[in-house]
Amino acid sequence: MVFSSLNFIFRFMPVFFLLYFIVPFRAKNCVLFLGSIVFYAFGEPKYVLLVLFSIVVNYFMALLMDRLAPRSPGRRFVLFLACLYDVGVLVLFKYTGFIMENVNAVAGTDFPVPHIALPLGISFYTFQIMSYVIDVYRRTCPPERNILDLGTYLVMFPQLIAGPIVVYTDVAERLKERHINLSSVENGLKLFTIGLGEKVIFANTLGNIWSACKEAGYESLSTPFAWLGILAYSLQLYYDFGGYSLMAIGLGQMLGFSFPQNFRYPYSAYSVTDFWHRWHISLTSWFREYVYIPLGGNRRGVFRTYINMLIVWLITGFWHGAAWNFVAWGLYYFVLLSLERAFLHRFFSKHRIVGRFCTLIAVMCGWVLFDAGSLSDAMVYLSRMFTIHGGTDFLPSLQTYWIFLVPACILSFPVAEGFYRKFKKSPVCLVLLFAIFWLSVVLLVDAVYNPFLYFRF
Repeated sequence: MVFSSLNFIFRFMPVFFLLYFIVPFRAKNCVLFLGSIVFYAFGEPKYVLLVLFSIVVNYFMALLMDRLAPRSPGRRFVLFLACLYDVGVLVLFKYTGFIMENVNAVAGTDFPVPHIALPLGISFYTFQIMSYVIDVYRRTCPPERNILDLGTYLVMFPQLIAGPIVVYTDVAERLKERHINLSSVENGLKLFTIGLGEKVIFANTLGNIWSACKEAGYESLSTPFAWLGILAYSLQLYYDFGGYSLMAIGLGQMLGFSFPQNFRYPYSAYSVTDFWHRWHISLTSWFREYVYIPLGGNRRGVFRTYINMLIVWLITGFWHGAAWNFVAWGLYYFVLLSLERAFLHRFFSKHRIVGRFCTLIAVMCGWVLFDAGSLSDAMVYLSRMFTIHGGTDFLPSLQTYWIFLVPACILSFPVAEGFYRKFKKSPVCLVLLFAIFWLSVVLLVDAVYNPFLYFRF
């Protein structure tokens, strides 16, 4: 089940929130836990046990760590076992096929390559539960002794499938005590509506341009169509994932939780470094807190700093998908960020217009690597972008979708944020939100294309 579906909006949401609001507080976590299991089971019934096992294993591992002396070998060993289980399950389901394909290619063997369906959200909830056991090991948070509360944290449906990645310390207090009032429900509904509009009106519609590029074949694209296609995909990915995150934050507010902001107008960034402070913020924060800093961060000299960056970006690329184009995408950003760290960031900080232009081009080229089926496909597409190939193949898409493309470009920059903050309680804003909601519903009725792109990561 996805948020931008009629089943969720008109069936699951009303029934769930009616039950959630009428039960006493001591029963709310139970309703939230069971409702989240139903939400997950609607799309992945066979993998519900996988999530439940993750809760149970990490619950007992955290309790066991708490009984052992700080920094003792036994405590480190329990942490190792917990992380081994979490990462092992992720590798089993997400990377087994990739590993076997490459073993066969390198060794000339003919081992069978399993085709294992990827459980929804496994990359996200694995990182969340790992952050919990690591924080218990560090003693930055006590172990949760109520397994229902820990389970509620992990399977909370707004952020279960595609984030934002919420660490346990962000919601620990709210799991025990939270206040829900009309204002938080109203604000949550407004954010949900804006996110729904971003997803359905912009992401789904602009995805048709990118699909047209693929159907035409990369080798036959004109240069204008190649640029139009990757611009459309860049906006589609932003509004798809940004819209989902906004809906998740809105639903969280309605539940009484405050989830972290996940996007902050990334296409207005003046450098690649700034871009990653604005794009998928919760993932960037997770890698910094649980990988980069434990490796030593920038505290062990220049050479070690770049090695740590390389490790982080290799993992980041591989986390997004079991394919070499994702590894190349991670290395691509390692190179860009290394160049900025060496000298470019200072230049871009002083010349922000130039920095914004260069960053936008660099990010769009990165999305080619990100979505390409292979490295060779990515090279073909990039060659169509940066060598001259005339043609009018882009005109049908431009004529059909410009009315969505233009506002999508404008609203990807912080031009309307001030208006919303100032007038969000005014009748004009309410009418606009009402129109966004029902336009989204109308588009969903006839929708034949309504995926969440990040579900496959």
